[in-house]
Amino acid sequence: MELIGSTLTATYARPKTSHFLPAISTMASSYRNTQPALAMNPSANLWRTNSYFKSSSTVPTPSSLPRENLDLVRAKTMFYPSNRTALTTRYTPDDWYKSNQNNYRESESSRKSAERLRRDTMRLMQDREQMTRRTQESTSKNIGERLNDIVFWRSELTHETDNMVTEIAALTEVKRRLERALAETEGPLQVSQECLYHREKRMSIDLVHDDVEKDLIKEVEVIKSCQERMRRYLDRAIAQLSNRAAQHELERDMSDKVTAQRIDDRCHHLRNTSDGIGYYRGIERLDPLSLPDSWSKFTDDNILHSQSERTSSHKLRDEIEILLNTTSNEMWNQFNNVNVAFTNRVSETADAKNSLQTHLAKTLQEIFQTEMLIESLKKALRDKECPLKVAQTRLEERTRRPNIELCRDNPHHLVSEVREIEDTIHKLQERLMEAENTLQNLVKTKVTLEHDLSIKANSLFLDQEKCMSMRKCFPSMPRLVGYT
Repeated sequence: MELIGSTLTATYARPKTSHFLPAISTMASSYRNTQPALAMNPSANLWRTNSYFKSSSTVPTPSSLPRENLDLVRAKTMFYPSNRTALTTRYTPDDWYKSNQNNYRESESSRKSAERLRRDTMRLMQDREQMTRRTQESTSKNIGERLNDIVFWRSELTHETDNMVTEIAALTEVKRRLERALAETEGPLQVSQECLYHREKRMSIDLVHDDVEKDLIKEVEVIKSCQERMRRYLDRAIAQLSNRAAQHELERDMSDKVTAQRIDDRCHHLRNTSDGIGYYRGIERLDPLSLPDSWSKFTDDNILHSQSERTSSHKLRDEIEILLNTTSNEMWNQFNNVNVAFTNRVSETADAKNSLQTHLAKTLQEIFQTEMLIESLKKALRDKECPLKVAQTRLEERTRRPNIELCRDNPHHLVSEVREIEDTIHKLQERLMEAENTLQNLVKTKVTLEHDLSIKANSLFLDQEKCMSMRKCFPSMPRLVGYT
């Protein structure tokens, strides 16, 4: 293929069939031949390629070949300028003229097609431009209407949020009072439980289920009962403060609407000349999460839910006020009963402690005498260690006598000496064990008495010093109802 023409009107020409045709000019009419064109075989020129000009070693004469083989001979004829006049002409002037005419017609047809395409394209561009402008204006109008809807629902959300914040503040204050009252009960409960815990440290007979313990248990039950009721109402208040969750839903909805308003406001003011616009491929395939009806219903449901929660919150606040007054009276009455029982029990424990101290003094004297006996027995056992070693060493040395000298002679009776000493040691050890057992029993008795005394002392300390000192104060009525 060959590119001909200027850069503005360049077209692609067909494959060349000859290197000797004159150039086609726009004045082709001056070459018109008025003679009729000779009938030619349309396919006669199709096979003539560059092989037409190739040389051949043997060139047959036309007279010796049939007519139909004449062209094949020409195809093998070597072309030289000297035999140019002997060759037949490849094209006629009429062929050349027709070729020009075909080119003109094709050019005119191409120009008409291009002109028609240009007109259709311009009309399409104008129609699409108008349609795009109308669509953009419609979209801007829809965004403006959407902004109005967002502003309306945002104002409704703001009003309901303010009411909800007020109610939440009131319920939170009552809940805080209930929490403080519940926290105030922890002190008396802890005192009662600590008294029970300390009194559980009493051992042996001192661990009795007396009136003090009964009243302490009852006090714990009363306080726990009050706490349980408080916790139930506190749980209800916390659950009711799920209206805080409703508030969060309102605030989140309002926040979403603020964001949507900001985005839609920016979109509403976007123009073709605005900054920040760009291509986002595939964004048109995004599926929205809601429809206009579900969008407005979502906000309306949030508002209705918030109003229902506010009504329940007000009713709950009245019930909590009644509860606080009831529980404070119950705990005060039981507190006074326990203190009276403690006073009586302290007096009984002090009398028992004095009797135990007398018995402990006698036991300590007997323990001292038994310990002296044990020391005497141990000294006697130590005194038998050296004789036993001497006797056993003599026997061991005499076993080394060789052959017949290893005789059971009189000195061999060292065996009886060893046995005698061992028997003596055994009897002393038995006496020592008996003395140690006796001492152990005495010590155990002493420990028991001391332990019992420590229990009595500990009981007096717990009841008189620990418990009564802790029970000197009790939360006042205003504190028990949640006021500081």
